[in-house]
Amino acid sequence: MAGVEGEGSVVEEVVVMENNTGLHHNKETSDQPPPPKEERIKSNLVLRKSDGRERSLSVSYQPDGEAVFVISDLDDAAAHISDTDPPITDLNLQLARTYVEDARDGRHSDFKLSERHLRLYHLYQNIWGQCLLYLVIALHLLLALFEKPAVPGLEITYWVTMMVEFGAICFYLFRLTLISVFTPLTRFWSDTKHLLIIILTVLTFLDMVIYIGLTESGHYGVRWSRALRPLFAVNFPEMRQIRRSFRNLRRTLPDVVNVLFLFFFSLAIFALMAYKLFGERGLVWVDGRPYFSNYWDSIFDLYVLVTTANNPDAMMPAFDESAYYVVFFVVFLVICYFIYMNIILAVIYNNYRKHLKNEVRKSVYSKRQQLSKAFEVLAVSSGNKRVVTRGRFMQLMRTLNAKTNPALINVYWIVLDTDGSDVLDKGEFLRLADLLNVEVSEVVDRTTFMGHFFPRIYFSTPSSILRTIVKHKLFQVFFDVLTLINAVVIGLATSESEWDDTAEWVFLSLFMLEIILKMYTFGLRRFFKKFWNIFDFFVIGAAFILGLAEAIADEEGKSRLTLDVLLVLRVLRLVKIVGSVQRFKVIVHTISKIVPSLLTYGAIMLVFYYMFAMVGMESFQGLVKFTGYDIEEGSELYCSNEALIHSPFWKDHYCNNNFNDVIHTFIVLFELTVVNQWHVIAYGYADVTDPWARFYFMLFHLVCVIVVLNIFTAFVLEVFILEYSANHQGHLENQMEKKIQEMGLSFRKKKKKSSRVSQENLVISDSDSSENDDIDEPWKAVGAVGGEAQGEVKVTEGTSNFYPGFKDISGETDVRFHISKRLKNVEVLLQKMFEKELTEDDLGPKIDTLDEDLTDNPEYVAAQGRTLWSL
Repeated sequence: MAGVEGEGSVVEEVVVMENNTGLHHNKETSDQPPPPKEERIKSNLVLRKSDGRERSLSVSYQPDGEAVFVISDLDDAAAHISDTDPPITDLNLQLARTYVEDARDGRHSDFKLSERHLRLYHLYQNIWGQCLLYLVIALHLLLALFEKPAVPGLEITYWVTMMVEFGAICFYLFRLTLISVFTPLTRFWSDTKHLLIIILTVLTFLDMVIYIGLTESGHYGVRWSRALRPLFAVNFPEMRQIRRSFRNLRRTLPDVVNVLFLFFFSLAIFALMAYKLFGERGLVWVDGRPYFSNYWDSIFDLYVLVTTANNPDAMMPAFDESAYYVVFFVVFLVICYFIYMNIILAVIYNNYRKHLKNEVRKSVYSKRQQLSKAFEVLAVSSGNKRVVTRGRFMQLMRTLNAKTNPALINVYWIVLDTDGSDVLDKGEFLRLADLLNVEVSEVVDRTTFMGHFFPRIYFSTPSSILRTIVKHKLFQVFFDVLTLINAVVIGLATSESEWDDTAEWVFLSLFMLEIILKMYTFGLRRFFKKFWNIFDFFVIGAAFILGLAEAIADEEGKSRLTLDVLLVLRVLRLVKIVGSVQRFKVIVHTISKIVPSLLTYGAIMLVFYYMFAMVGMESFQGLVKFTGYDIEEGSELYCSNEALIHSPFWKDHYCNNNFNDVIHTFIVLFELTVVNQWHVIAYGYADVTDPWARFYFMLFHLVCVIVVLNIFTAFVLEVFILEYSANHQGHLENQMEKKIQEMGLSFRKKKKKSSRVSQENLVISDSDSSENDDIDEPWKAVGAVGGEAQGEVKVTEGTSNFYPGFKDISGETDVRFHISKRLKNVEVLLQKMFEKELTEDDLGPKIDTLDEDLTDNPEYVAAQGRTLWSL
């Protein structure tokens, strides 16, 4: 490794400690005059030596353009930095750290300003406490598996489940009590989510007492509070994304009431017409039920027709009577389906997007206000303005994470210090949270296991030739073609074929060879960082092991399950083709980036599923049972309910669609979400209970399909377009990537002879990385240091071999940084969606809580009014 010679060979590693961008001083953005040329320190490196000492290397330029390198003890350099700033207390440093962490993680800091309350706040935000909360919430919701009606074989006495639920609620109250200790009381009691948790706790305890009393006295009890369990999860601060989505749903619904009113008004009018036109003509449905025989049945049947689940069945009896009646159904579908349903979708999405944008704006204001508080804690007076110095910034970053590489801290400083003034003003400091949300991984040595322990073999000529072949594009193309051939073989093989087993072993052996060669070439760590490598490893490995087990076992003893698994694994191998086609890669990568954000909407759907499931189980349990459909075997007919005789529910074999346990209930709700044939299920349960039972299914469709699923669909479309466009057009590297590139600390695809850094394909992100990224010997990736020489170089203390210039220092350290394109959280994605509509320096009105509606904030309303007036 190229380095600084001085004090023998004790230099082990050189990393960037600081880098002053004073050369780029911007007079328009700074009131301070640029420092004298002889005082401009261009770079500061840390030399880590084997004797445990650390020394700093400063690069400066004299007035004549001559570069001078000065080495000094790091302690002296640190003392020099700290001497220039007034001392800062540990409490203030921890306070600033807390504000920055909350801004980075999308939290709103709500705690009393004292050392004790700050410690309690950090205790509450502890990752282990949050994980325990998630575990308790999961156990609380999973109690439905064991409570009556329980999954067969899992039912336990209600005393055990109630004790578990009691423990979960006590834990919720403990977390809530901890919040009340460090939060100002006025703020605590004004927060709606805290009040809701208390109300839910009281209702749950009341329900438990009533249920125990009824059960012990021999009466039937209903656990009505089970439907409220998901609301505990929604109202904890850790679930802010789900709570935000629910809040937006609540604010969106009033905006669509007008459209829904017109829709149901039109539905009622058409139902009245259908009842009068067809009700007295003696027509019947295909199942023998009277055709539009009463008004309420007409409303339900036409509502089902709007979902297209019974189209054209709803029209056929009238069509058979006269072709002219088709006009009625065509007009109805055009108005209520093609027009109203699309208008409802547009209104829901437009209003939801408006409220979502308002939420994002509020979170941005909150983030900037937290950073502004941190800035005021850290800032010192410099002339006529407040700034954060390099020394205090270094202290803050070390307090945030003591393990952060000094080179990375230096990159942060360079990116933030846009005007090159060597201090950060408030506008620059407000970008810190966004910068910290850029996922950066540090790699010092990528040498494989074989390279470490068997270097003679790994770096030998035959091994180098083999690794070159594996890295070549044709190697991947060969196995892609092989996969396609394997697909053809799978398609041609039949149950009577005798040659397919031999062909299967040939393909399996070749695919196993591919995996082994990739592991040898890239090492286990790099191999398992790729999704498609993991996919291949488990699919091919499982197929290989099961194939061996099948070959060893007796032919008579082959289980059907093993054969089915083998068939599935053989077909799954075809999926690897998707990872090899560039057009597919863009789509798959885009999907992988938006899936985490879509989990929020999946959680919302899960909450509604759970609530409707508990209501459905209490209402319909035991009314329908699956006992088989074979009359000769004496199975109990009609789903164990005589009310279903000759019903489509029985004829279509829907007996397994029951509410007898939570698993079957969730399956039924999913079928209702898909919509097809949902009216058959609704009519089946109306037959065994009451016609008004259909209202339960209509309400589920209205809430989960028309509202939630439409928002989910619209969000998927917008986010996919955003991410796909960014990938397809080649998203420009952000400032941090560029600085890392300029410093030569990014991964390289190829060794470059030029001293200048190319602007293309320098930072390898998750979107474009492959196994061929970087070279295997990172210590050989030492090119000439970038930048042009600025005169002769003088190095004090006998050091030498430092190249002139200050940008590219790749030859002085083997540390490399990897910028990930993945978004760390949903908050970052949402801000990305609306970033063009947000100004950079607007702190907005004071945000007391993230649950606050900005439209109720007088400061925000006034600011919006001034903006509109100016326009």
